[in-house]
Amino acid sequence: MSFLRIKNLCLKFGDWTLDVSIELGAGRCLGIIGPSGAGKSTLLSLIAGFETPYSGDIFIDAHPINDLEPSHRPLTFMFQENNLFNHLTLYENIALGCHPGLKLTQIDRDQIEIALSATELSSIATRKPSDVSGGERQRAALARCLCQKQPLLLLDEPFASLDPRLRSQMHQLVNALRKQHGLTVLVVSHMPHEVALIADELLFMQDGKIKEHGNADQLLENPTHPQLINYLEFTSSQ
Repeated sequence: MSFLRIKNLCLKFGDWTLDVSIELGAGRCLGIIGPSGAGKSTLLSLIAGFETPYSGDIFIDAHPINDLEPSHRPLTFMFQENNLFNHLTLYENIALGCHPGLKLTQIDRDQIEIALSATELSSIATRKPSDVSGGERQRAALARCLCQKQPLLLLDEPFASLDPRLRSQMHQLVNALRKQHGLTVLVVSHMPHEVALIADELLFMQDGKIKEHGNADQLLENPTHPQLINYLEFTSSQ
């Protein structure tokens, strides 16, 4: 059974239309690639509930979520910007994932310590975002996602601003945490060969439509759609 099922999901902006159907198994990682304006981030926003579809249905673990508010959906969204609060320590920022008012139980504190350890932030947990590196801020944002303990993690190019070495480290961390916690992950990326290192499947979007969807390695090695071939040639030349 599919953990995430998107059926005939449609959203219209003037002459532009997003129209997609997807099925993804539990614990899988789906990399979503394609040029700017393809609809990648819009798709994540629809799943998260930040956009309302014109028509279609979204199911998580066989439960319909279309009518649920974003805060009630069983998922966590990590944005391009890490959205940390500068007046709070890393520990407090991460703790927001457990309780928005920082009213923490011992179970919460134990979970925070696990998230700090997993993201290698324990030694700097008392520092504020302005006192740590960009990679450390991204790790804190990821740790906060873990504390929310939701089964679906949506990543909208959160590591794009990092250098290649840090991006690789963050991708590997996401992959390790996915396997450790049994997460299902959707990650938007403009770097197909990088995201393919952790993605089980790749989905190529263009003009609001899915042009190809399949095994990550096979899709990169043997692309068949002309637009995907052109896109891969363009990204390889950057």
